[in-house]
Amino acid sequence: MEARITQFFERYIRNAYFPEMHLTDIVEILIIAFLVYQIMIWIKNTKAWMLLKGILVLGVFIFVAFLFQMHTILWIASNSLTVLATALIVVFQPELRRALEKLGERKYISAVMPFDSTKDKGRFSEETIDGIVDASYVMGRAKTGALIVVEQAIKLTEYESTGIQLDCIVSSQVLINIFEHNTPLHDGAIIIRNDRIVSATCYLPLSDNMGLSKELGTRHRAAVGLSEVSDALVIVVSEETGYVSVAQGGVLDRNISREKLREYLEDIQNKRSESRSILAKWKGRLIHEKKSDK
Repeated sequence: MEARITQFFERYIRNAYFPEMHLTDIVEILIIAFLVYQIMIWIKNTKAWMLLKGILVLGVFIFVAFLFQMHTILWIASNSLTVLATALIVVFQPELRRALEKLGERKYISAVMPFDSTKDKGRFSEETIDGIVDASYVMGRAKTGALIVVEQAIKLTEYESTGIQLDCIVSSQVLINIFEHNTPLHDGAIIIRNDRIVSATCYLPLSDNMGLSKELGTRHRAAVGLSEVSDALVIVVSEETGYVSVAQGGVLDRNISREKLREYLEDIQNKRSESRSILAKWKGRLIHEKKSDK
């Protein structure tokens, strides 16, 4: 038994190569593992997963052709690599854009870039929160359908331009009048930026998420669709049930309470306050450095 163990050690262990590890190698492995994990999560939560499965099937087909030396198929595949690479970029363009936007939303980006052009100069007031919450549940009791978009870091200019331009302060009375049946502005979504309604009757992109309930109509799918391509908070009032729901980050939170809706809005308010405090700290540091140089 000892002889076998010694023989195994001599054959496999003694001559084995173990690379020398440094701290930078460990950090590099952790970074790569984190990036691979994030890419896998991103692919799983988008329609890119179906496209990736199609690419894997195509890869298996080419591998089989290689095993059986099907030269014509291999020639076509090798000469189509450039075209396929370009096609992948075109096909995955919405997902790639969404991934880059999500990366730009991270708090550490705004923390190290004090002159970020997406910073919010406005103030999201308590009056705005009260107006949105009150109007949502008044319309819910009356079963008046509504779609309210609260803009955050990502500007919604392309969707704003699809509607009618407005410039008015947010209040429960204004919101209720906008979504009243048979009024010119009731169809579509409104977009709120800071404390003002900037556009009404806006068209939003519909979600392709096959996991959404079949009970949901166009209004809810539009809310989820916009939340998938931006960081906006979208409030939906159902015309059929009167339920108030919130879509954020591609997730729909249905039939929420008045207190829960206020929590969502206050969370936005707190995020904006944090970003302004970080910017103020940077500005103060820069001013102090300039004074020191003098």
